[in-house]
Amino acid sequence: MKMNLINTEEYPQVDRQYKDRLFRFIFQRPADLLDLYNAVNGTDYSDPGALEINTLGNVLYLSMKNDLSFLVSGTLSLYEHQSTYNPNMPLRGLLYLARLYEKHVAKHGINIYSSTVKSLPFPQHIVFYNGTREEPDRMVLRLSDLFEADPEGRRPALECETVMLNINYGHNRALMEKCRRLKEYAVFVNTVRENLKRPLPLREAVSSAVDTCIENNVLRDILLEQKAEVIQMVLETFDQEKYEKAMHQEGYEDGYQDGKKEGYSDGKRDGRTDLLREQIQKKLAKGKSVETIAGELEVDTDTVKSLADTP
Repeated sequence: MKMNLINTEEYPQVDRQYKDRLFRFIFQRPADLLDLYNAVNGTDYSDPGALEINTLGNVLYLSMKNDLSFLVSGTLSLYEHQSTYNPNMPLRGLLYLARLYEKHVAKHGINIYSSTVKSLPFPQHIVFYNGTREEPDRMVLRLSDLFEADPEGRRPALECETVMLNINYGHNRALMEKCRRLKEYAVFVNTVRENLKRPLPLREAVSSAVDTCIENNVLRDILLEQKAEVIQMVLETFDQEKYEKAMHQEGYEDGYQDGKKEGYSDGKRDGRTDLLREQIQKKLAKGKSVETIAGELEVDTDTVKSLADTP
């Protein structure tokens, strides 16, 4: 088995709000990364010492030291943190995976022109989402949904699936219970947000959140050992104006503008609904059934029918 944890800061157009940096900081220890991997995959690996930590520019990825097991039953797991919803995540996943496979081929001297079948690690692309916009616990995004509809109904030559897991406090409770650090991270971010809503100035909001979490045994060891570093990290990388604009924009996309709500179910039409409608219509154009589309997008058939009939 081989695991890779990808940090995407190397690539452009990645949201660099404080939560991304903090997420990587919280999971910098091999034992915590192994717990996260086990929680996501339902595995029970117990030896953090078997993890090999590598960097590629600003990209961090983890691998198991046993290359033999990697070649036999390996998994190439890309883990990202995202504080805004982005429908293009599968495209980024494709680019990351292509780069890693290229390095894997070079490292192991694999002759891709050989007539014999070569073993490659099994790919997974997981995105941990904790933006302020409401999203489901789990969502599967597919690269094929970004392609133009093919009038001939052909299958695309490429596919990449991205599983987006909502790690905001209160979501994915079973996952949180399996990974203590992930749950504590969600609590800390939620505490900062609640302080900002009171409202408190940024420095006071962060400092108060740190003290509250220490008192409640949330990230206690990290915050006690590196309290000043955590606070300074947040203060240096958190752009208050950007945060407020993001909150306003997300509210706008959720259908809140001038106090009005519009949409298909509760009077609210948001950017997520528009994207879902577009995905459904593309899949219908490819000749897929309502049931198939509902399964692929992980929504009910009534939603598919409703959005398919909406202009």
